[in-house]
Amino acid sequence: MSEERNEFEVRRSKLASLREGGFDFPNDVKPTHHASLLHDNYDDLTKEELAEQAVEVSIGGRIVLRRDMGKASFATLYETGHRIQIYVRSDGVGEKAYDDFKHLTDVGDIVFVKGVVMKTNRGELTIEAKIVQLLVKSLQPLPEKFHGIADQEFKYRRRYVDLIVDQESRHVFETRSRVLSSIREFFHERDYWEVETPMLHPIPGGASAKPFTTHHNALSRTLYLRIAPELYLKRLVVGGVERVFEINRNFRNEGLSTRHSPEFTMLEFYESYATFEDMMDLTDEFMLRVVNDALGQGSVSFGELELDFTEPAHRVTMLDAVAAELDENPTALRDEDHVRKLAAELEVHVAKSMDAGAILNELFEARVEHKLEQPTFVTQYPASISPLAMRNKSDPDFTDRFEYFVAGREIANGFSELNDPEDQRARFEHQASLKSAGDEEAMSIDEDFLTALEYGMPPTAGEGIGIDRLVMLLTDKHAIRDVMLFPQLRDRA
Repeated sequence: MSEERNEFEVRRSKLASLREGGFDFPNDVKPTHHASLLHDNYDDLTKEELAEQAVEVSIGGRIVLRRDMGKASFATLYETGHRIQIYVRSDGVGEKAYDDFKHLTDVGDIVFVKGVVMKTNRGELTIEAKIVQLLVKSLQPLPEKFHGIADQEFKYRRRYVDLIVDQESRHVFETRSRVLSSIREFFHERDYWEVETPMLHPIPGGASAKPFTTHHNALSRTLYLRIAPELYLKRLVVGGVERVFEINRNFRNEGLSTRHSPEFTMLEFYESYATFEDMMDLTDEFMLRVVNDALGQGSVSFGELELDFTEPAHRVTMLDAVAAELDENPTALRDEDHVRKLAAELEVHVAKSMDAGAILNELFEARVEHKLEQPTFVTQYPASISPLAMRNKSDPDFTDRFEYFVAGREIANGFSELNDPEDQRARFEHQASLKSAGDEEAMSIDEDFLTALEYGMPPTAGEGIGIDRLVMLLTDKHAIRDVMLFPQLRDRA
């Protein structure tokens, strides 16, 4: 029998003994204090001052450390991300209560303690117990000596254990929570509506990606898990909701990597009578606000980089960025034969169906993107790879679109929205031809969305920001699974 299994059986035996004594997982206790509040209020007081005040408190928490000595025990409780020591004596809680605490409780158990705040001779804030009550018997042992989890996959599969034993992991998800709160406050202050749009779509759309497919029995029809909420949010803009945002879970049937997950969280927002340039200005404001709210400063340490968000991000067109990196003439990069030959020389794979714009994007992703360390907007994306973006009025081969890069990775994508229904139909039809030719990520024709555009959508700009990648940036994490509470994983071999 493995050591872990043996420990499990020992704990089950203790639970059986507890049940014989009447234990039944009580749920009628009401702690009056939290560990963080106790530290805030009493850490600065001396042992003598605390003894004079005789402050009575009660707290619930999980035992994470313990030291038993004859007729007394010290234990550390973990509660809402903080620790507090308790001191349990036989002549303080009663002989039977102490005997049960010493012999029938373990590291991992959850207990309720009522007592008086004190300090030990070493100056550690402690609750001297008058009552100690077991609330939950933990059958599974925590990692050895509470030193954390070395097995990264174990952390992902048992995030609940990871959150107990690893304060860094808890900080990551606490930061994520602050980011989401900051986002909502930012947009509410600017009179945006927060909405919820469908997660089951009759047609996959809003982005170029392979969808997950499901079946609705009652409707007897195929449905698709949401790739993006874009087309529904723009329907709302047509309906007169001029400022709208959604924090949404998206699903794309793609591979797993350090930056990609089949389900992920996006922020999408749209504003009428705004342009892609307005969205870039808004993004500069947004990033500084969220960084400050999450970290209390306007800069981020990410790996060896120190990233500054106090100044507006640099802006460069895709043509100019690729031309500068490859020492090419921007005009030459418009020619399909030239860029196809260039891609072959640089060993950048491109498909036969790609035009000059699509190949330019491949060159950008292969040779430029990873070098964009400080915040940068790359603008003017080719029309052939931007089926929902408005063409640039003076250069229709390109669109008024940007992507926002930090530390060599895309964080956001935005553009002036295409609101010409005839142009949108033509772009959908081009996407449909690609799908017919075997491109599983190409879009389908969404007739209802086209009908919505025919009613008229005001000039609008919109943007999507990857929440997971944003949190990775703010917490110095380099794998998307580190910032997802319950990431998708492959089956164990």
